[in-house]
Amino acid sequence: MSTALQAQAAAPAPAPAPAPAQTQVQQGEYLARAGDCTSCHTAQNGQPFAGGFRLDTPFGYLLAPNITPDQQTGIGNWSADDFYRALHAGVNKKGQYLFPAMPYTSYTKVTRADSDALFAYLMSLPPVSNAVEVNHLQFPFNLRLSMLGWNELYFNKGSYQPDPKQTPAWNRGAYLVEGLGHCSECHSPRNVLGGIEQKKTFTGADIDGWFALNLTGNLKTGLGQWSVTDIATYLKTGADKSKSTTLGPMAEVVHNSLGFMTEDDLLAMAEYLKTLPASSAMSPDYKPDTTLAAGATTYVDNCSACHQAQGTGIPGVFPPLAGNPVVLAADANDILKVVLFGIPVQGGYIAMPGFGDKLNDQQIADLANYLRSSWGNGAAANATAAQVAVLRKTPVE
Repeated sequence: MSTALQAQAAAPAPAPAPAPAQTQVQQGEYLARAGDCTSCHTAQNGQPFAGGFRLDTPFGYLLAPNITPDQQTGIGNWSADDFYRALHAGVNKKGQYLFPAMPYTSYTKVTRADSDALFAYLMSLPPVSNAVEVNHLQFPFNLRLSMLGWNELYFNKGSYQPDPKQTPAWNRGAYLVEGLGHCSECHSPRNVLGGIEQKKTFTGADIDGWFALNLTGNLKTGLGQWSVTDIATYLKTGADKSKSTTLGPMAEVVHNSLGFMTEDDLLAMAEYLKTLPASSAMSPDYKPDTTLAAGATTYVDNCSACHQAQGTGIPGVFPPLAGNPVVLAADANDILKVVLFGIPVQGGYIAMPGFGDKLNDQQIADLANYLRSSWGNGAAANATAAQVAVLRKTPVE
C-alpha cells in the first residue's frame, strides 16, 4: 500500500455535520405547541389562532382573542415588549388587565427569550382579519379593573427560577408543567372567586363537564403507580396499555400539543410530576359499597367480555378498569360519558361503542358505581341517574 493510501486509510472519518440550529421562529412554533395556544385561540372551523373560541366560566363566557399579526383585529401592532407584558404581568397592550381564563398566572413563569421566540412565530403567521368581542362576563366580573383585586389574591408574578438542588431534567419539567403547559390550571379545584385552591393543587377538578385527573403521587387516584416512562408515553400518545386513555379536553391537548413534544421534554415533565406530593380530594372515611348487584349484572352482560371479569382488560387491546384513574376520579362524569358515547381508536386500543342507546340512565349510573367500587377501586359510588340524564343531553366535543 502506498504511503498516500496508508495515510488516507489511517485518517479518521469526518465528523457528521452538526444539526442546523433552530431559528427563533422554529423555536417559537415548538413553544406554541407546548403552550397549546391553538386549542383556545382557534374557533371550531375557524382559522388557526384567529380567535373566537368560547371559554365558559362560572361568571359568564369569554371569546379568545385573535393572535394573528392582523393590524386591526389581531396583535399585528404589538411589540415583543407588549407580548411579554401580557404573558408575564397579565396586562394587554392597552394597559388593561387580562382575565385569568388566559392562564397568565402560569405563563408568567415563561422566560423573556421564550416569550420573544413565541412572539416571532406568531408574527410569522398569515394575518387573519377576525374581530372578536372578548368580554361576555356578568357584572361586576366584566370590569377589567376587578382583576386588580383578584391578582392581589391569586397571582404571583415572576419567571421560573430553577431549583439548584434538582436535576436539569426536573427543572425543565417543572418549567414546562408550571409554565407553558399550565397543567395546574385545569387539574386543580377553584374557589368561588375562580382562584386555585393552593392546598389542593393538581388533585383534579371539573373542567368543561369532564374531570381532569389527579396528577399527584396518590396511589389510588393519582400517578403513584405510574413510572416516568408510563407518564411520558401517556402524554405522547394519549394512552398507556396497562392503565388508561385520555378523554375529552385532555385528548385534545395530546392531539394539539403534547403529541408534538420531544421525548426528552415529555420525560422531564414526567420526572417533575412524579415528585408532586401524594394528595387526594377523596374522603378518607369513605367505605365502598360492594353490594351493587344491579351494576354487576349490567357489567357482566355488556362489559366483561372485553374488560374481563375482574376488570383487568387485555393489554394493548382493552384498557383495565381496576385501578384506572378515569374510573377512580372523584367526579364520575368521565366514566359516565365513556359509557354513554364511547371513545374512538386511541393509542392502540380498540374503539369502544357507546351504550347510551342500549342502557337507561339508572343502568348507566349503577354500572358506573359498580366500576368505581369493585376490584379494589375505592372511589365514591356517587353517580346518579339525574347526572346521566344531564350528560346525555350534552354534546361531546
